[in-house]
Amino acid sequence: MSPTTPTHPGVVDATAPARRVLTDAWRSCIGTGRTREVLHADYRDSLRVAQQEIGFRYARAHGILHDDMGVVTRYDRDGRSGLHLSFGYVDQVIDTWLDAGVRPFLELGFMPHALASGPDTVFWWRGNITPPREESEWVELVQGLLRHLVARYGIDEVRTWPVEVWNEPNLSVFWKDADEAAYHRLYEITARAVKDVDADLPVGGPAISPGSDEWLPRFAEMVAARDVPCDFVSKHAYTSGPAEHLPVWGVNQTLRAPEHLLEQFATPRDLLAGTALAGLPLHITEFSSSYRPDNAIHDTAYQAAYLAPVLLRGDAHAASFSYWTLCDVFEEVGIPTSILHGGFGLLGHRQLRKPVFHLYAFLARLGADVLAEGPDHVVTRRPDGSLAILAWQPQDGVTWHTGGHRVRLALTGLPGRVSLVERHVDDERGNVRAAWRALGSPPEPTPAQLDDLHALAEPVLTSRGVTTAGGALDLDLAVGAHGIALVEVAAAPDLRLPWDDDARLLGGAGDAGEVAGS
Repeated sequence: MSPTTPTHPGVVDATAPARRVLTDAWRSCIGTGRTREVLHADYRDSLRVAQQEIGFRYARAHGILHDDMGVVTRYDRDGRSGLHLSFGYVDQVIDTWLDAGVRPFLELGFMPHALASGPDTVFWWRGNITPPREESEWVELVQGLLRHLVARYGIDEVRTWPVEVWNEPNLSVFWKDADEAAYHRLYEITARAVKDVDADLPVGGPAISPGSDEWLPRFAEMVAARDVPCDFVSKHAYTSGPAEHLPVWGVNQTLRAPEHLLEQFATPRDLLAGTALAGLPLHITEFSSSYRPDNAIHDTAYQAAYLAPVLLRGDAHAASFSYWTLCDVFEEVGIPTSILHGGFGLLGHRQLRKPVFHLYAFLARLGADVLAEGPDHVVTRRPDGSLAILAWQPQDGVTWHTGGHRVRLALTGLPGRVSLVERHVDDERGNVRAAWRALGSPPEPTPAQLDDLHALAEPVLTSRGVTTAGGALDLDLAVGAHGIALVEVAAAPDLRLPWDDDARLLGGAGDAGEVAGS
């Protein structure tokens, strides 16, 4: 495809009142595959990098009650039987998150084998998807977990941790037979158990996958009819179609336009209007393009440009929307076969920064005051008066571009002299997948290759000083194919000393006289 159609220049006054405030709902939460994976060194290193450059506030993971967390042991000895609860690994996980500045978004699941009513499991790591054999034992487990957390971290802290009941119960792979009535019963006993520990602990659900929004009004009816506590609503959003599996590892999938993600974010408001859940906070606890952990689209620049408008506009519909996932330490379909493999993560193994990671890092540099926005850009102002502009090539989920895109803006109200710093990521620049493929796609790169990949994954950075025309500046920004770009415009008065003249470095007369010839 040829370059996409450039936008017409829009006039942006750097001193004008903000049109709206850009919230940080986009970084309110980040996903993690399974809770035990938080203990992996590669995950912890990735979390540190993400917090330094992005700053997420919550983290959500599957499997906090899975057998590999060692939470439940059934005993029967000397005429005494019961459940022994142990939270050593849970504490290590939560300590890791809190030390990094993120709080838990507690997803309760899967069913410990000792409590399960059946053998059905999901994933390579075999999370049990059946209801509890005895409801009282599930209640004992939930309350034991929460009371332990309150005792260790304090009630004021734990009251800030949302408790989400299960994951995608509308799918039979995650909840036995996708039995809606059984899920309603699980939610009811769990929500009451949570509130019995403390009435101010937030609890919600139903954490459904795309395509089953009809569960939401029925969930609201159940909550109202049984007077069950519910403090927030949660669901997931993806835009990919059925998976075409590749021979060894990977899939290809169709995509719908990114606007469809925003439509998925928006549907609960309409569906729940007039119900007991109307007006409650909505948390999109998973979202991305593909729902598969082996789709190479996740590693591309396309993913970044595709999601740019979603991150910027999702806060109109949801209190938070959690990218799935932080990093490629993720084992639902087994151990990945290559360092880059289409994993969900913002970061690949060994903290390789994917283009979508840079999208998040770019957003972290934006201001809160939105001065202008369009289908391919947003102009923001920071508290110090400088501008931060995010631009991208619009994507439709169908077209694979080979050319770039131009964004043109007429800026006014600027100081007399400014610095322009540009950061670019696209199919060729700041693109770890392109760099890795240029090296021959080594499954396990050598240390030297890893150093090169880290360097080549960085955005291409340029800077220049510009004298404005009475505070006006025409910006003509060339965005690469599937590209995103961050432009920062800040006051930069010329503070050079009078004798700081490059023409004199080799003994020339400088600006005031002739430069010596050869």
